[in-house]
Amino acid sequence: MRVLGIDPGMALLGYGIVTDPETPRALTYGVVSTAAHLRPERRLVSLYEELRRLLQQWQPDVVALEQLFFARNVTTALAVGQARGVVLLLCGQLSIPVVEYTPAQVKQAIGGYGRAGKRQMQEMVRLLLQLPSIPQPDDAADALAIALCHLHHLRSPWIKESHEQAPGPG
Repeated sequence: MRVLGIDPGMALLGYGIVTDPETPRALTYGVVSTAAHLRPERRLVSLYEELRRLLQQWQPDVVALEQLFFARNVTTALAVGQARGVVLLLCGQLSIPVVEYTPAQVKQAIGGYGRAGKRQMQEMVRLLLQLPSIPQPDDAADALAIALCHLHHLRSPWIKESHEQAPGPG
C-alpha cells in the first residue's frame, strides 16, 4: 500500500509517500512551493499542477491529509484551507480516497503522546523510516508523519477488523 501524506500549505505543501505497514519506508518526500509574489489563484493553480503530477507519477492508494484543527492566524488558516481544497479536488477527480488526521492524532500515533514536540516527532519519523537524517524541510517531515500515522492506524487490530467487515460498494 502506498500512502501519500500531505501537510497542506500555500507557500509550502509538504508531501511524503510511504509504503509497507509492517516495515515502513519512504519512497519520496519533499515540498511543493509557490512564489509569494504570485496572486492567490496562480499559487493554487501551481499547487494543483504539481500535486497532479505527483499523484499521477506515484499513484498512491490513499492520501492522508492533516486536518486544519486550530489556527491563531486567520490569514494562514484561510490559505491552508485553500490548499486543502486543491488536494481534496484532485483526489476527488482521480478517485483517490482521503483520510484526515488532526495534529494530535499524528503525534499520538508517531510520538506516543498527543502533545509531542516537533523535534521528537521529526526524530521518530527518521527512526521509523530508517533515514540517515531528519527529512528537510519540516513540512516534508510532517507529511511523512501523517502518512505513517495512517499506516499505524491500518495496523491496529480494531481498524483491520472493521475494514475486513466493511461492506463492498454497491
